Formats: sequence, C-alpha cells, structure tokens
Amino acid sequence: MGRAVPCPSYGEQDTLRARNGSALYEPPEPAFWRVALPQTAEAVPVARALVRTALTDVEHTTDGDTAELLTAELVANAVEHAAGEGPIELVVEVLPTGCKVEVHDPDPAPPGNLTQPVVEDPDPWQEHGRGLLLIRSLSSSCGHRLTASGKAVWFRLPVFPRQWRPA
Repeated sequence: MGRAVPCPSYGEQDTLRARNGSALYEPPEPAFWRVALPQTAEAVPVARALVRTALTDVEHTTDGDTAELLTAELVANAVEHAAGEGPIELVVEVLPTGCKVEVHDPDPAPPGNLTQPVVEDPDPWQEHGRGLLLIRSLSSSCGHRLTASGKAVWFRLPVFPRQWRPA
C-alpha cells in the first residue's frame, strides 16, 4: 500500500516540473471582471487600476504595463468620443492564452480607424491621434463589435511564460 504524500504548493509544483523536464508554466484559470465607469476623465485611472489589480491577483504573465496603457486609451476614447448618455463598462477577461479587455459605450459608431491601416502619420505636434495606433501596434489583436446598447471596443495581449529561475 502506498503512503500519502502532501500536495506541493504552486511554487513547488513549478520547481518539481522543472526538475522532471515537464512544462515550466501552467496558465492560470480563466477569470472575469466587469465594472461600470462614469463617462468622465476620472474613469481612466480607475480602469488602469482594475486591469493592474486583475493581472496581479491571478499572477498572470501578460505585460501589465501594456495592458494598462491600452486600457487607458480605450477608456479615454470612450469618454471623449462616444455619443450618448450613461456609463461606460470595462470588461477584463484573463484567459490561459492571454488577456482580453473590452470597453463598452453607448455609441454604435465604429471607433475611427482601429482595424484599418493609417495612410498618414499623426501630426507630431498634436496631443491627440495616437491612441488607436498604439492599440493596433501593441496588441496581438483588436477590434470592435456592436452590442445591444452601443458598441464594444477590445484588444488582446498574449501571455509570456515566466522565466524559470533556479532556486
């Protein structure tokens, strides 16, 4: 009859897998956050904090700085350009393959040239005009879709496996 062996902790599991030659990284379980935000500039830092907290809480390896930056761009665009009344909504999905962030707003109009290449560069002297370019350039994919109450604009970022560090 075999003897009972205690289950190793999360960190110990990674070390055991590394010693046994198995996978060094197991992605986290899917997680989901949804929050209504005011359609005001105060929504931007709240959205950034939520994304940072979401990725930290589940110890996800998506690039958190990029996720925060692109989230801020989506929320700022919704605050500045979305016609209509009511709050905007931030949806964060943390998946084993990466992170997906959506911003829902009451305006069904498409978000400029998010999914189309830009013919001309933004004016370097203007303060605006680079948000969608950043989203297109830094995300693994992005887009928009109509919803029952307006539209959702989204981006995805991939996971980066943790680097194995010897103990």
